[in-house]
Amino acid sequence: MQKFLIIQTAFIGDVVLATVLIEKLHANFPDAQIDFLLRKGNESLLLNHPYLNEVLIWVKKKSKTKNLFKLIGIIRKNQYDKVINVQRFFSTGLMTALSNAKEKIGFDKNPLSFLFDIKVKHIIGTKENPLHEVERNLSLIKHFTNDTMAGVKLYPSQEDFEMANAIINNQKARKSVTPQEETRNTINRQLLTVNYICVAPSSVWFTKQYPKEKWIEFLKEISVSVNIFFLGAGSDKNLCDEIISALPDHSTKNKCGELTFLQSAALMKNALMNYANDSAPLHIASAMNAPITAVFCSTVTRFGYWPLSDKSFIVEKTEPLYCRPCSVHGKKFCPEGHFKCALDISKHQLLETFNYE
Repeated sequence: MQKFLIIQTAFIGDVVLATVLIEKLHANFPDAQIDFLLRKGNESLLLNHPYLNEVLIWVKKKSKTKNLFKLIGIIRKNQYDKVINVQRFFSTGLMTALSNAKEKIGFDKNPLSFLFDIKVKHIIGTKENPLHEVERNLSLIKHFTNDTMAGVKLYPSQEDFEMANAIINNQKARKSVTPQEETRNTINRQLLTVNYICVAPSSVWFTKQYPKEKWIEFLKEISVSVNIFFLGAGSDKNLCDEIISALPDHSTKNKCGELTFLQSAALMKNALMNYANDSAPLHIASAMNAPITAVFCSTVTRFGYWPLSDKSFIVEKTEPLYCRPCSVHGKKFCPEGHFKCALDISKHQLLETFNYE
């Protein structure tokens, strides 16, 4: 039996996009043992994953170095056939180099890549030849799998969907269901007709975030018969409360900090449309094949992070802007002081995706 370890200790969206490796490895090696190493706080993303054997957690905020070497010891003890490092930083390079795996795989931009057995060129696409992060990730295992594409995927539980349905219908969620209810509730999920959208208006980076006033302009145009659920971390709650206060006639619920990643994913699944910045909720929607409208402000799609859902839309400034993109990851403020990459996106662009047939 082959044993694989995937390493991705970056942020929420990065872990979601790395799930493509789990899907691909399982498709090619259905009997293999697949483990995943991530940073503490992201582990709940992979709950219920049917193809994972174990999730290893790196506690980075306390005793970071001590926990790093503790993990390296666990990795060496597990005797993996292949360690696949998705990241390009020293710490994960050290994990890979000292893993004692039969084959150590990672990107050439990792500072310790000279110690890897397989170094894969890390390529950023162009406007003419875009390359998605999923394709970059798959390039790490192409030499022992095949060229067939795979998708990202999360696995909310039955209870996660029950929670989502309870939120939608303003009911108290049941903690568990009987086997007889399982089939009936699956049908109910498929037939769910409540009209609602999900909005994740925040971002860690200022220049990635569509401004509060612009969200308000757009959401005021949404019919009052459509429920609006706001998603995000607990730190996003105040922003969403401020938006909600400007929408007195709408049925709104601020769920920031109240739902797990997978409960949010379950809620997004059946929305008429989900709206998010170039941030983690966009990738969670992709993993659920949920409808998604992604607002790109300072960043651009050629970096490789566009939505993958069957029903997906990209909203961005229609005219070229000399300073866009200003960075790959976003900035804490607009370097030019005008923030035109966001302010020039009109509410009508977002409304067009809501009314799309």
